[in-house]
Amino acid sequence: MAGKDIEILIKQIAKLPSLGARSARRIVLHLLNKRESSFLPLIDALTNVATSIKTCEICGNFDTISPCPICSSQTRDSSIVCVVRDVADLWAMERVSLFKGKYHVLGGVLSAMEGVVPEDLNIESLEERIKTGEIKELVLALPATIDGQITSHYLVSRFKESGIKITTLAQGIPMGAELDYMDEGTIQLALNSRKSLNNQD
Repeated sequence: MAGKDIEILIKQIAKLPSLGARSARRIVLHLLNKRESSFLPLIDALTNVATSIKTCEICGNFDTISPCPICSSQTRDSSIVCVVRDVADLWAMERVSLFKGKYHVLGGVLSAMEGVVPEDLNIESLEERIKTGEIKELVLALPATIDGQITSHYLVSRFKESGIKITTLAQGIPMGAELDYMDEGTIQLALNSRKSLNNQD
């Protein structure tokens, strides 16, 4: 039987996505057996991130500085912005190393079941970015789910008078799939084959 402090650690790790109590116990046992090579470096990494992480004031990405390196980059195309559900999807797009524009993290998608309404998402800040006139195209890289589609339709309707082109990822993303679980080739194909949602040239 593990001690009280170890049990607390196991319970905390079990709360992480895709992990249960058994997986958490195996992880904790590994860390305890590899204290010098795994446990202590992990503690240092967690402490550093916990104390220095920021949310980018422009796009919503996580980094140690704000604006993040993507938003402050002078070599990326500020006229094209990829709209994603969360930071995991932003990182998935960056894995492809193909998209050279910038991003906007919504922080979720509209959902009647979960009671998520437009005011709960980072849509107002996206609207402010569009009003600057710098953005010429929005690429909607939202989940291929009903909620993702509803969110896409909402954004197209909300920004239809802006005059900007709105596109969405095309073939390669199966219904119900999420970007974070897609391989790089599938994401690249979907990005290259994106299609217009509002018929803007």
